[in-house]
Amino acid sequence: MPIRKIPFVPFNFYHIYNRGNSKQKIFKDQEDYKRFVGLLYACNQKDNFKSDNLRKSEGLFNTKIEDTIVAVGAYCLMPNHFHLLVTSTDKEGISKFIQKVTTAYVMYYNKKHKRTGGLFEGKFKSEHADSDRYLKYLFSYIHLNPVKLIDKNWKERGIKDKTKVLTFLDQYKYSSFLDYLGENRVQNKVLNMIMFPKYFPKQKDFIKEIFEWLNYSNK
Repeated sequence: MPIRKIPFVPFNFYHIYNRGNSKQKIFKDQEDYKRFVGLLYACNQKDNFKSDNLRKSEGLFNTKIEDTIVAVGAYCLMPNHFHLLVTSTDKEGISKFIQKVTTAYVMYYNKKHKRTGGLFEGKFKSEHADSDRYLKYLFSYIHLNPVKLIDKNWKERGIKDKTKVLTFLDQYKYSSFLDYLGENRVQNKVLNMIMFPKYFPKQKDFIKEIFEWLNYSNK
């Protein structure tokens, strides 16, 4: 495994992201999204994981996990990239986790779409959330990513119809936004908030934070 220039520090928080080669789509249909989310759960273990044993993505959530290697605080999948907010008790945990997830996903994706070669744009990228303010901001940044799908310039122009945006986010299944709203779904298993600060003890606290960033613009 390649050594990163800046190693991960246990119990610290990191924004992890990567995109497809030449900005190509890495998720072509609902099953692709479901597969990646399922792998975020099933690959979070110290034991080796063989994805070929499970034909349907829903079955990934039946994987028995005894020892996890990271804690996922938030995630969002977009057509050509993904975002994760993670921490680990092991300095190698994050790298191992991302390697397992992306390797399993590329194997699935290439077989399904009858292609070969790499899918992602080199090594995954990481940013250290080295302050409480930045870490709290990342929860909003990651969960608001899908807004760009309906208004790519919303940060510059601001949001006029916030109800429309929240309705869209309520229907976007490929992030942890719905988990923070308390929806009962199997994808809840991906998150482990024990190792993260309790910024949003209640759902209304999370919604308030989201609204504050929707009210913000760079104008």
